[in-house]
Amino acid sequence: MPKGLLIAAFDFSTAAADEFHDWYDLEHLPERRAVQGFGACERWIGADNPAYSVATYDLDTLGVLQSAPYRAIAYDNLSVWSKRVTAKCKRLLRFEGTQTTPGNAAAHKGAGALLLNAMNVTPEAEADFNAWYDQEHIPALAAVPGTLSACRFKAEGATGGTHRYVALYHLTSPDVPRGAAWKAAANSPWTDKLRPHFRDHLRILTHSYVRAA
Repeated sequence: MPKGLLIAAFDFSTAAADEFHDWYDLEHLPERRAVQGFGACERWIGADNPAYSVATYDLDTLGVLQSAPYRAIAYDNLSVWSKRVTAKCKRLLRFEGTQTTPGNAAAHKGAGALLLNAMNVTPEAEADFNAWYDQEHIPALAAVPGTLSACRFKAEGATGGTHRYVALYHLTSPDVPRGAAWKAAANSPWTDKLRPHFRDHLRILTHSYVRAA
């Protein structure tokens, strides 16, 4: 079975930052880490906007999100604290999908930064889009110094979220995609051909979250 991924991204600028971090660190992530089938649960903070939060949850399979232990703490069963905090935030992304590239290979753990790219694509360009991503774009960016892993995911079913495709790049630091090597790898004639077909593009560059002492 293909690996699953859950992503939640928020703009928490309208919430109290200390409560937001306490909720995530003391309740939300520990609850999910205790559910069988959850792997690495990591938090990330926007490198350009420190009020952006991204959480990534590795799943053995996407079916974990339909398991009784997960449903007991999610969806209509979210805690009072979860409902209060998330009501104060703007949701940027919720994504549920399976890994398509590179197979079931695990992403790098303990990276210094994460780049998230989520998007849709026009139907007439979808086959070319997937070929470009798998044959050129992911290999080129994976080869840039400072890239630790590069993975692609595809949303599954009606609950997958607003974006059909996500790419995650685990990096040594947020400076990697700002450099000349990344920009050269990210831009090509094939890329330019496909850009007009991108829809709902969401790009968030982050650094790893470290809880304040």
